[in-house]
Amino acid sequence: MMIYLDNAATSYPKPETVYRRIDHILRKISGNPGRASHRMAIEASRVVFAAREAAGRLINIPDSSRIAFTKNATEAINIALKGLLRPGDHVITTSFEHNSVVKTLGRLSKEGVKVTKVRPDKDGFVGVETIASAITNETRVVCLSHASNVFGALQDIEAIGALCREKGVIFMVDGAQTVGALPIDAPGMNIDILAATGHKALFGPQGTGFLYVREGVEPEPLINGGTGELEVDLEMPERLESGTMNTPGIGGLAAGIEFLLKEDVSKVREREEALVAGIIEGLNSIKKVRLIGTPEASRRAALVAFNIEGKKPAEVGVALDDKHAIMVRTGAHCAPEAHREAGTHPDGAIRVSPGYFTVDSDIEEFLRALRAIARE
Repeated sequence: MMIYLDNAATSYPKPETVYRRIDHILRKISGNPGRASHRMAIEASRVVFAAREAAGRLINIPDSSRIAFTKNATEAINIALKGLLRPGDHVITTSFEHNSVVKTLGRLSKEGVKVTKVRPDKDGFVGVETIASAITNETRVVCLSHASNVFGALQDIEAIGALCREKGVIFMVDGAQTVGALPIDAPGMNIDILAATGHKALFGPQGTGFLYVREGVEPEPLINGGTGELEVDLEMPERLESGTMNTPGIGGLAAGIEFLLKEDVSKVREREEALVAGIIEGLNSIKKVRLIGTPEASRRAALVAFNIEGKKPAEVGVALDDKHAIMVRTGAHCAPEAHREAGTHPDGAIRVSPGYFTVDSDIEEFLRALRAIARE
């Protein structure tokens, strides 16, 4: 029996409704949304509309047309940053972001965008005052992850958002590790832009995600064409959704979001936080383990990165998989800058990430296996 503990990379398993919805759309609703007036195209448009409405309810926004579907959070981040920032603009980010932010801003910096990276404390938290001190008259955007995929630290999004609103700065959040995993109130948190991926906590398939952009913030499209309209300056969401849409994937994403709304995201958070607390307690009982980030489960996303003294992360991951059929993530987690901050570059770390369907016995077996590996 295998144990899957890599939900921070992609969630598994999905709710049964997700599998059924995708299969139904592929078999029965294969028209292109917004491209024709026949029944299959109309039904496909309804699928996309329902998904947009569900995503809007999830993040508590009044107008779901401010959500554009993307193929992942990386695409959403690229659309927002490249669509907003121009030479001479100043953007503030952190020194532990995912490569989707790091590489995009690296490219923009070569085109004249000024980038400031603020550093966290030892547990991966960035203080509001640290960001405030970095804001200048040229600052256009503050962009950071709600939770680092290495440290797991949950940033004080509401306070940072309030600061940005006060200063007239656009506040952009990478919610890849948190949207669907804990309650998000985009207006209440003063979030102007939110990038989300579908295949993690939202239980959707790979190849899905979305970008929320509040009214009054209008990034230029990353790509053009294929909207069925002649106008160049389209309204949201069509202006950011050029080309044929992934209707089966978006339908599956909707099923995942509907599952979360029915279960209640707060309940999901409570369950995953309890699992993380058990993992941290178990890891702290193993002598050679070094935990990355805060030991407080309540201040973490549902992921825990660590290392075992004297062992390479990759060899631990292979041993867990080959000998115990336990799947975790090892390496740099597409976030080498975060590992530099954690002192774990270049080998990275072992990351264990439970999900809503993880059971207590999975964690117990993982800890038993890890103790055996640590003794070897």
